Parts: sequence; structure tokens; C-alpha cells
Amino acid sequence: MDTTLTKHERNLSAVIHAATLSRYFIPLGNIVLPLVLWLANRNELKFVDYNGKQALNFQISLILYSALAGLLTIPFFIGSFSDIFHNSVWQDINQWDTINFHWESSSFPFNRFFWPVGIAGFVHMILSLINLIYTIIATLRTNEGTYFEYPITIKFIK
Repeated sequence: MDTTLTKHERNLSAVIHAATLSRYFIPLGNIVLPLVLWLANRNELKFVDYNGKQALNFQISLILYSALAGLLTIPFFIGSFSDIFHNSVWQDINQWDTINFHWESSSFPFNRFFWPVGIAGFVHMILSLINLIYTIIATLRTNEGTYFEYPITIKFIK
């Protein structure tokens, strides 16, 4: 714990970390609110500057990881489009008198279609959990005056 830090510096740094949780209430609040607080105070308070960079780098990294998980599912969706419409009611849409609305698992094979959704959803859930846990830890440690560094962070802002 650094004893030269004022209570204002510690509280402001903790608020920057805690402001990243605003993503659950405000779209892009996890970037906008910490960015505003950091930009307003980074030149005067070095502890706030350090923590603002840490919080923003962590949030940007998580957005990047989340986008990559989503992008990795695109080839699976494209590859499974032919399976969705093969042997289904949609194949005979031009024959109005023979439409069969009886759905069976063999006539509408979504099993391979939903695997990427499930995997990407699991990755997003894990990233959200990591975000929540480490944001709380960072808020508490920063309020104590400790320099906290997030894991799995890419240093975008140096």
C-alpha cells in the first residue's frame, strides 16, 4: 500500500474500475464512463492515470476477445446453411399442396448449426464472469491503494 496516495486518488481510481460495470445499464458504459473519468484526471493524479489505463485496456481486450469468439462462429454458420434447408419443409416451398408442417429432428437438422452458438455463448459467459470478478477485485484493491494489474490484458493504452 502506498501511503502517499490521498483518499481522493484511491476513491477515484476505485470508481473508474467500478464504472466499467455500467455496461449492464448503459451501452458501451464500460468504455465511456471510465474514459471520461480517466481523461479528466490523468494529468494531475498518476495513480488515477495508471488505473484508468488498466481498466480501459482490460475492457477493450474483453471486447476484442468477445468479437473474435463471435467471428470464429461465422464459418460454421455458413457451412451449415445447406444442412438447414436440406430435407426440410423449406425445400418444397414452391409446391404449396405438399407442404408438411410436421417437424422432426431428422427433417430439420439444427444440431450442427447450434454448436458454434453454444461454444461462442460459453466463451461470452466466461468472459463476462472474468470481467465481473476481476473488476470487483480491482475496485477493492485500488481502494486500498494497491497497484492492480488485470490478467489477459492487451496494452492498447500505454
